[in-house]
Amino acid sequence: MAKAKKETKDQPVEQILWASADKLRKNMDAAEYKHIVLGLVFLKYISDNFSELYHKLVVGEGDYAGANPDDPYEYRAENVFYVPPQARWDYLKGRAKLPSIGKDVDDAMEAIEKDNPSLKGVLPKEYAKEKLDKQSLGGLIDIISTIALGDSVSRSNDVLGNVYEYFLGQFALAEGKKGGQFYTPRCVVQLLVEMLEPYEGRVLDPCCGSGGMFVQSEKFIEAHADRYNGKAKEIDKLFDKVVSVYGQESNQTTWRLCKMNLALRGIDSSNVKWNNEGSFLNDAHPDLKADFIIANPPFNDSDWSGELLRSDGRWQYSRETPPPAGNANYAWIQHFIYHLNPKGSAGFVLAKGSLSSKTNGEDKIRKALVDAGLVDCIVNLPTKLFLNTQIPACLWFLSRAKESDPKHPRRGKILFIDARNMGKMINRRTRELTNGSASPEENDIKVIADTYHAWKSGEGYKDIPGFCKSASVIGDDGVAALDYVLTPGRYIGLPDDEDDFNFTERVKVLTTKLESQMTESVEIDKLIRANLAKVEVSVDE
Repeated sequence: MAKAKKETKDQPVEQILWASADKLRKNMDAAEYKHIVLGLVFLKYISDNFSELYHKLVVGEGDYAGANPDDPYEYRAENVFYVPPQARWDYLKGRAKLPSIGKDVDDAMEAIEKDNPSLKGVLPKEYAKEKLDKQSLGGLIDIISTIALGDSVSRSNDVLGNVYEYFLGQFALAEGKKGGQFYTPRCVVQLLVEMLEPYEGRVLDPCCGSGGMFVQSEKFIEAHADRYNGKAKEIDKLFDKVVSVYGQESNQTTWRLCKMNLALRGIDSSNVKWNNEGSFLNDAHPDLKADFIIANPPFNDSDWSGELLRSDGRWQYSRETPPPAGNANYAWIQHFIYHLNPKGSAGFVLAKGSLSSKTNGEDKIRKALVDAGLVDCIVNLPTKLFLNTQIPACLWFLSRAKESDPKHPRRGKILFIDARNMGKMINRRTRELTNGSASPEENDIKVIADTYHAWKSGEGYKDIPGFCKSASVIGDDGVAALDYVLTPGRYIGLPDDEDDFNFTERVKVLTTKLESQMTESVEIDKLIRANLAKVEVSVDE
């Protein structure tokens, strides 16, 4: 028993909170429950943050002399959400055991939105519904009450960030395939951001999910704060001074998660838009030219309204062969390019089949991208990183600077990295790339990112058999000679049959074989029945 207590004590606070909160879920689906829990986490955070400033205003010393603690504008001036009396955590905690607690929380969310226009239409108001057991809701409030989230100490230790990210990941895991629609594994996001290095400028994610790309970009800026030479007095205000985020999400509940996620971190989300038509049919930022695009679009999406967009102006690299209506991969790539400025860079996740597919002219589009000098780097990812799919994945990195400058030092070259043997299993079905290890060779993200940066700078890079290769587009063993297939194994020496696995094509082959076997089985069954009928006739005779 003592050992069990010790293990619980040593667990991170986010794991203890999750274990307690998940027990109260009862018969509620994880997809619904996540909005209940994360909404309360948000409410606790802004209430803690408000209370800390409220007490400073009440004391009224120094810069706060003469301030009115009940004036919402005092809080907006400090980038703190104003929380009206009926929405403050202590008030709700005192009512947690009452039958009316569901309505009390809904009223609190309404009141916060009324006093904070940037949150209008964002907060969940589902706490009074019958299917949510009010005793469990009260228990959930008691659990979240045990931890400080928004005071200065908690903010400096990023307690909220750890709790929120852990909860997002656990809910995605609980939801299975559907959960991946709003959550990209943290290690993949970290790798994308570390390789792109978005130090300043406009960052776009046109399929932004819960906003993980923006959050990780802020963490990157914080980690390199010394680079900015005092541009901002406080680290938590630095990000919005050097980076502007732009996003779009077609799922409204996921968009709400994103808005809360960014609001918790003080990131300006005014340019993160929702519409149910999606980025292809209704581009929320039609004139934006971004410095960086970081994204994880849906893999092999067949429901992207491609038939309605055959002559769209974004298809600059496939005017004769538009992206296939049955797969949005190359539509996403060209959508990203359309939104990059002449020196911009993009890093994004795609199904690995995009590197070699020849379906419906995709090979011609890929050739046009390579010949234009856009493709900068391809990274082959390990399996089991993603919660929502077993489809092999890869990272693409594009550079408009290479395309616009014929004399660019990397023009005519592409870096291929194979990371399939990297990472570690964290449970039976999930792998993650390592990060933060004391030993550099055990830090997968650093090894991959440093390899890319060394290649870009031309300092310290060297080809490593089985891991990385700087390949030319033209030449006997170049990309053009290998029919513009971009699977890394073609260039770093791995067997083609191991590296050129195309999930979509494989499914088609297996489906055809299965249909053939079923047809054959039916014919055999008919033949057996016919012979049995003959036998029965002969016996009767």
